[in-house]
This record gives sequence, C-alpha cells and structure tokens, in this order.
Amino acid sequence: MRVALLLLLPSCLLTAQDKPLTALPYTPSLEQSFMDKSVDPCVDFYKYSCGNWNKINPIPADQASWDVYGKLAYDNQRFLWGILEEASKPSSTRTAAQQKIGDFFHACMNEPAIQAQGVSPLGPALKEIEAIKSLRDLAAYVGKAHARGLSGGMLFGFGSDQDFDDSNRVIAFATAGGLGLPDRDYYVKTDAKSVETRQKYLAHVQRMFELLGDAPSVATANAQTVMSIETELAKASLKREEMRNPYNLKHKMTLPGLAKLAPDFAWDTYLSELKPPAFADVNVTEPKFYQEMNIQLTQNSIVRWKNYLRWHLAHEYAGYLSDPFVLANFDFYGKYLTGVTELRPRWKRCVQWVDGYLGEALGQVFVAKTFGPETKQRAVDMTHEIQWAMGQDIQQLTWMGPTTKQRALEKLHSMVDKIGYPEKWRDYSSVAITPADFFADVDNALTFETRRQLNKIGKPVDRGEWDMTPPTVNAYYSPQMNDINFPAGVLQPPLFDPKLDDAPNYGNTGATIGHELTHGFDDEGRQFDAKGNLSDWWTEQDAQEFEKRAACISDQASRHVIVDDIKINGKLTLGEDAADLGGTMLAYIAWKHATADKDLKPIDGLNPDQRFFIGMAQWACGYTRPETERLRAITNPHSPLDYRINGVVSNLPEFQRAFSCKAGQPMVNKPVCRVW
Repeated sequence: MRVALLLLLPSCLLTAQDKPLTALPYTPSLEQSFMDKSVDPCVDFYKYSCGNWNKINPIPADQASWDVYGKLAYDNQRFLWGILEEASKPSSTRTAAQQKIGDFFHACMNEPAIQAQGVSPLGPALKEIEAIKSLRDLAAYVGKAHARGLSGGMLFGFGSDQDFDDSNRVIAFATAGGLGLPDRDYYVKTDAKSVETRQKYLAHVQRMFELLGDAPSVATANAQTVMSIETELAKASLKREEMRNPYNLKHKMTLPGLAKLAPDFAWDTYLSELKPPAFADVNVTEPKFYQEMNIQLTQNSIVRWKNYLRWHLAHEYAGYLSDPFVLANFDFYGKYLTGVTELRPRWKRCVQWVDGYLGEALGQVFVAKTFGPETKQRAVDMTHEIQWAMGQDIQQLTWMGPTTKQRALEKLHSMVDKIGYPEKWRDYSSVAITPADFFADVDNALTFETRRQLNKIGKPVDRGEWDMTPPTVNAYYSPQMNDINFPAGVLQPPLFDPKLDDAPNYGNTGATIGHELTHGFDDEGRQFDAKGNLSDWWTEQDAQEFEKRAACISDQASRHVIVDDIKINGKLTLGEDAADLGGTMLAYIAWKHATADKDLKPIDGLNPDQRFFIGMAQWACGYTRPETERLRAITNPHSPLDYRINGVVSNLPEFQRAFSCKAGQPMVNKPVCRVW
C-alpha cells in the first residue's frame, strides 16, 4: 500500500489556493522542473529525480508531510469541497446522496453552533459513566460505547472479519486496544525521547480531564491512573512486526473460551448491549491482552475505571467538539507527535469526515465528474499487462520449485482487480443526517457503520465491497479477498496520466499496480492461498528460499538511518519494501512487453528507460517532518520516501544500465536483493 499520511491555518486564514475547485488541476506524471540534474543519478537517484520538488512545493504549516500523493489528495479535497458546498444548498433537485453529504457538511461547517455546545454533547455518556457501580455496569457501558462506534480505544475492539480458515465466512473478532498513544512501544521503550513523550502524554491527558471539569490536582491523579492501566495493557499487546505474521493473530475459540481469558468481564451483559448477531466462533487476535485486561479489571477500583473511560470518551470525540478540545488534541497529536505547526482549516476536516462516514455517497459524485470509461479501461489494460508480467516472472524463477510455482500461478490468476469504484454503491438511507446537529450526525454515522460491520457476522463475504472510498489517493491489496483495489482518486495525474507516453505511466502507476500484486506474495500475503485462506501452500525448501531473499531486503533496509540515530525497522517494513522492489520490476517487464513493437525515442533529452525510472521516482517526491519520521519509524510499515526509491533502484541492473552506473557507486548494490 502506498500511503500518503495526511494530518490535520485556521479557517479564517484561507490562502489563495484554499478555495473550492470545479476541476482538478493538471500536473504531468514526469515533471522535469522537479528534478535536480546537478545530482548524479548513480549517487542519489531520489535527489536527482525530486531534488527541486520541495523548493517548488514547500510543506504547508498544517501538514506532517508533503509529497506528490499528499498534494493530489489536497487537490481532490478542494474539488470535493466544491461538490459539498453545492450539495449543502437546500434544493428539491438534490439526490438522496447529495442530501446526506450536503447536510453533513453544512452541520460540520457551522462552527458557532459547535462552539456553543461546548462539552454538552458528551453529557449523556458522562452520566452513564458516573452511574457505573460494578464491573457488570462497566461491561454494560463498554457495550453501549462499542455499539456507538467507540470500539478499539474503549478498552478493546469487537467487530467482524473474514475467518482465517474460510475466507468466504465472516465471524466475530475480538481485538486488542485501549491505548491513547499511537503504539505499544511508546509505553515500554526507555530512551530519552520515549520518556519525554510519556510525560507530554500525561500532561495532555491531564488537560483533557480539566476540560471535562476536574480540578488540576484531581486531573493529575486521573491522568496517572490512565497511564498506569494503559501501560499494563500495552505490555501485553503484540509488537507491530509480530502482527505481520497472521498466525500470531489467529486464535479462534468459542464465546466461553473468550470468557475464560477474561472471566471478570461480564460478557453476557456486554453483548446484550452491543447486540451482535448470534455467533458460535470468535477470533481473539491477542489472547494475552485479554488475560491482562482481566488482571487490570480486578486490580483497579471502579473509580479508576470510570476515569479511564472518561478519558477515552473525550479522546475519541475530541475532534468533533468545541475549540478547547480540538486544540488540546491537536497540541499533542499534531504539534508534538508530528511537528505540524497549524491546525487544518475547518473545510479540510469536514471534507475528510464526509469522505470517512459517507464516502460512497460522496464517491458517486466524484466518480461521475472525474473518472471516465477511457481512463478506467487504460488502467484495466495496464493491470492485465502487469499481471501477465508476474506470471512470466513466477515461471522463470530459479529458486522456486514446480509445485509451489503452480500454486503461486493459481493465486495470481484468481486475483480480482477492482478499478475506480464499487459496482454497487452503499445504501446510507437509514443514516439520519440533518444540517442542524453535527455531533448527532457523527454519532449516527458511527453507529450505522458499527451496525453494518456487526451484521456481517455469520454471513457470506461480500467480495464486491471496498475498504477505501473512491476519492482516496491510495491503493491496497487484501490477502483474504485476494484482490487489488485502485480507487478513482489515485488514478489521476500526476500519478496516472493518459496524456503522457507509457514509460512514466508504467513507472508510476504501473509500479504501484505491481506493488499491490506483489503484496499477495510478500512475507504476510504469501501465507494466504488463492481463495484467501490462511494456508501453507509452500514446500519447505521454497519457503526457506523465500525467507533467505526476504532477509536480504530486510537487512538492507535496517541499515538506513531515518532521522538522528533511528534506523528503519526492516522487519516491520519488509512487506512494503519487497512490494516496492517487486512492483517496479514487474512494471518494467510489462512496459517492455507492451511497447515491444514500438520505436521508442528519447523525449526531452531522456531515453525511454530513464523516463520509466524517473516516473517511478516522482510519485515519491516530498518531505516529511522529523517528528513525523520518528512516529512513522514505530508505527508505519512503509520506509521513508527516499529509501523507497533509492532502495529499489540500487537493486536493479536495468536502472544501472539506463544511467550508466558503475560498480561501487551508491546506487549499485552488492549483493543485489530480489524476491520477485
């Protein structure tokens, strides 16, 4: 998955660019002005391809990082802003979808009404927490909170997902959660920066308790309670790299089995409030977490638990409340953790929330205005070409035996391509949305999505469903669906540019298509078979050969310094690094095949192969704040942008020939790493 992580100018300080768009701006998928040709491409290809991008596109104050993906997402947001402003105007000609998205946006943009409400939207839930007298009452409240969509942060998570053993079947899932910091490592690492982060977090939690009405001394004690409980839960949680192995998350059991892990939690009461469909099986992703949760339930008083729940209630809803909550939340999670200096303007946040809660209603309008059948067909054709290339690659592998090759080809040929948008749009008719009450709209949308997910339990998998909305600037592979998904939002210039020649298009979007295909065969994806079931289809010898090649990629990445003394966690980034490398190679093979009968000429002084690789590099042009680099080093399975380019091309002889690189130069690795 190629992710542009966008975070949160006050709305009164809009720049000239901060205006709605009626059409998306155009930037070619190979832009020579982004390049710094004073840099030797064999020394630092990323700087050669992208060295001027940051000068032309300085990072905005409200962004944690700023890159080609982020800028396209920003352009998409401005276009969606225009759609939403029009849809928010009362009209008898509005469609049902336009009414939902327009009224939600109108309510969200009504800042005076939101400021006037203050903390009052939390009043009913705070009263429910105050009324808790026993662990049974606590379980009842958590059930109600989860039913409203506050799952995960509120002690643990409960929902639905595909059965690891039968991908056609949806079962209940109980997951770890309950933390306010971004990852369990923040609670357990002892370096100076981690200690400082915990101190800043304590101060933030204290501030939020004060906003809920606690006296400073009481707020300080309550923050310590939160930190104490969360630290113990964190210690019992899996590391991110451990979660990359799906077998570490596969623990299917009956409800009595779950209750045995945490016998002091009143599961019957919890489920009576949550109201999921009847189920026999539940997959518990982290049993040790639930055992520790039970210990914490018995060792902490009800008063301590009530304060823990109050914190998570305020934490989950902070962004939707009045400015004191929004700004306190931003100060820690935005300014401190990511280095962002200014809060995103209101319109950006509202566009994001409409996309998040009513995304397929908004997506219908976006697709109709931006994604024609010709663009879709060209993307489909490119996908088929790259799938062909992967088939050729698998057949020619010298390290894989015939039995495993056959299974790999079966999986490849079973893979489903989803391009642009869903064939069937989601029905939001049951979601009550009005232009008068933003908090109620959020609550209703959260409840709708929670109920929609819970109602999947016990039903066949809907293989037409998408996990991203059509305007999203991203793509993904699902190992259990065994499908690749490319929303319309990511198939726009400069990432996908029908006006340009094939070389930069295959280098950019083609390598992304290859990236997602390769995820089906990375360290995690290779453990799922053609049907999406968790199944070992590898011979022992071939699995060992894969591990040897994967270790080469991981070891290479782990030597790269991100910021200060922090290096890439190669075990965490292995899947993405392997997909970057494999995807680029597959796109190159496919491009050569697709243009075999064409007499390709240099353009603007660059030969076709150079245009392919520069197109590949320029998707990643950008800058990330050092604070965000620190955060992503712990939480993000993607390597930093420069490594995602240099780490790839330094392993490709095809690149080295294109730029006449010589042995010993930085962009020439010895040994060369490659799996696919």
